[in-house]
Amino acid sequence: MDTEKDVLALLRRVEAGEMKPEDALLQLKLEPYKDIGFAKVDMHRGLRQGVPEVIYGASKTPEQIVGILEAMQKHGCKNVLVTRIPQETADVIAASFPVEYSALARLARVFPAQTERHGAIVIATGGTSDMGVAEEAALTAEALGNEVVRLYDVGVAGLHRLLSNLEPLMSARVVIAVAGMEGALASVVAGLVDCPVVGVPTSVGYGASFGGVAALLSMLNSCASGVSVVNIDNGFGAGFLASKINHMGDAE
Repeated sequence: MDTEKDVLALLRRVEAGEMKPEDALLQLKLEPYKDIGFAKVDMHRGLRQGVPEVIYGASKTPEQIVGILEAMQKHGCKNVLVTRIPQETADVIAASFPVEYSALARLARVFPAQTERHGAIVIATGGTSDMGVAEEAALTAEALGNEVVRLYDVGVAGLHRLLSNLEPLMSARVVIAVAGMEGALASVVAGLVDCPVVGVPTSVGYGASFGGVAALLSMLNSCASGVSVVNIDNGFGAGFLASKINHMGDAE
């Protein structure tokens, strides 16, 4: 069963006398994961978390990714995200399945399907160099059913750029602040808005930025309250967390 609705449909079949309880129990027992040899695909991820298993593609071969997707396709999964893959891997996937791919984000959405969008999540970047990580966050959030507003290149080096976009910031339910260098954007944004802020430090910066460690420490030490921080360059993690926050309290 991929989602709570699937399990509910199964139970309704039992209630209607269309299926024996023992058969339904067996189907549920067989569902938790699919062992395909090199991977054990979590088929109950959608039921537990509302989202199918996300495939981290950076350390997998294209053939392994295709094998996992084949198992998920048989299970009826939709909007499966495959992160951190190059164009060549996306082309291999596209030869077998419907795919939407962003080279900037290095993110593929396989078996794309329309989702009801809730809003709004604002994604702000310190600079243009942070856009790859920001797009990973944005496309993740959109795939999970969120309206996304992009505010790119509004870093503290030109604070007027950020302050000229106060209306979308003040209207947001969550803000994702993506920045490298000294990572000050998250703290500045959190001092302006009344919603949670997710800080994403990036590896953008000169030598003393230590590949994003300087931005990470700045965001962890934010003077403004209400900032949570994900790992360096983890746009996917930020988009996923922001989506969970944005959907809090939504009626099923």
